[in-house]
Amino acid sequence: MSEAPVLTDFDRWLAEEFARGTKAGFTCFTILLKITKKDVEPLCSTYMHVIGNEVDWGEVTTLFAGSGMRWDAAVFFPARDPRTHGPLDNPTARLYLMDQEAKIAADRLAINEGHFFDAFGRRMQVEEATPQ
Repeated sequence: MSEAPVLTDFDRWLAEEFARGTKAGFTCFTILLKITKKDVEPLCSTYMHVIGNEVDWGEVTTLFAGSGMRWDAAVFFPARDPRTHGPLDNPTARLYLMDQEAKIAADRLAINEGHFFDAFGRRMQVEEATPQ
C-alpha cells in the first residue's frame, strides 16, 4: 500500500492559487533569496507561466538548481492578465518582474506581499528587525 505524498505549504498554495483562476493558468514571478542574520537578500529572479497544478515543490527546487545560486528561500507573486484571466504576455511579465525586484530592493517587507517559502516549501514571513 503506497502512502500519499506529503504536501508542503507551497504545494497547497499552488493548488489553491490555480483553483482561484481559470483553467488558463497564471504567470508566477519568483525571486530567490539568501537569508542572513540581519537581511533577506535577493539573488536572482524569473517568471513562469503556470498552466496546471501538477508540479510540486521538489520539481520547483530542481528548476531552481539550474540557477547555479545557493538560495535559502523564494518568494512567488502570481498575476493574471485582466482581459484573458490567464498568463501575462512576455513583455508585460518582464515589466512586472522588474517592478517586483525594485519593490524588494527598496523595502524587504515587500516580500510579504507575495508568497514566501523556505527551501523546504514551508511558508515564511519577513519581520522588521528592532534596533538593539
